[in-house]
Amino acid sequence: MLQIPAVEFHQVKKQYGELEALKEISFSVEEGSFFGLLGPNGAGKSTLINAMSGLIVPSSGRIKIKGFDVIDDYRHTRRILGLVPQELISDPFFSIRELLQLQSGYFGLKGAKQSAWIGELLERLALSDKSDANTSQLSGGMKRRVLIAMALVHKPQVLVLDEPTAGVDVDLRRTLWEFTKELHQQGHTVILTTHYLEEAEALCEKIAIMQDGEVKALDSTHALLSKHTYRYLRVTLSQAAYQLIPALEQRLVEREHNGLVFKLEKTASMTELLAWLHENQLQVTDISSRDASLEEVFLDLTSGETT
Repeated sequence: MLQIPAVEFHQVKKQYGELEALKEISFSVEEGSFFGLLGPNGAGKSTLINAMSGLIVPSSGRIKIKGFDVIDDYRHTRRILGLVPQELISDPFFSIRELLQLQSGYFGLKGAKQSAWIGELLERLALSDKSDANTSQLSGGMKRRVLIAMALVHKPQVLVLDEPTAGVDVDLRRTLWEFTKELHQQGHTVILTTHYLEEAEALCEKIAIMQDGEVKALDSTHALLSKHTYRYLRVTLSQAAYQLIPALEQRLVEREHNGLVFKLEKTASMTELLAWLHENQLQVTDISSRDASLEEVFLDLTSGETT
């Protein structure tokens, strides 16, 4: 039996006047996957997420969540989806616990079982001691935790995290990822956007890289890394002063306090690099090799744009 994707985008287009924010995007996210949606600022990631969650209406195309159309079946799709937005919450009238109770009410959830789940969310996100405070009394990191709790209060099958760790401390980042990995292991589909590419590399099974409203690459994380045609060689030197020959200079990607990092084609021979180093009369104490990181793949695919 063919499994229905968790999310399907079919020729999704969004236009604001002359600006094409989304250019007929088509791909699907498999049920139960941990999926990364990456791209530089202005790539169209948030526009796509907002269209998926019903915050904007696409100019054309269709989006389905678990087989249900986000426009025709919006009541059903919003029960399936949980969104942690980039924007921080600020509500001076309700405590955190009351906000979670109100959010539960939007989905018709109440009673002892729901109260227990709210209590668990507060505990897991280290908000228990702040449960009676309102958001105006919270730090930015605490407000981010409240957003995560609100997105999870109805136990969505598909969880969308739009830059959830932006501006938060290391402890919260660790807490969030431990909790998110547990949800994923329980069968939840997780879609993540982040500018911390090491997070995406460590967590995501499959990644789409967007730029200028289009999908530049879509594959498993392992395949994206394997397709990269370069490897990186770190050369440690015992000398402080040196001048590189052209063959080395054109392959240099980074200078470190005691060494150099070169980018070399995977098909190139190490013997060739060693010959250049010998020709340059560099005093080498160590050489190490590694494959490309997701950040380096990302920068190559997006033509060197920074995140």
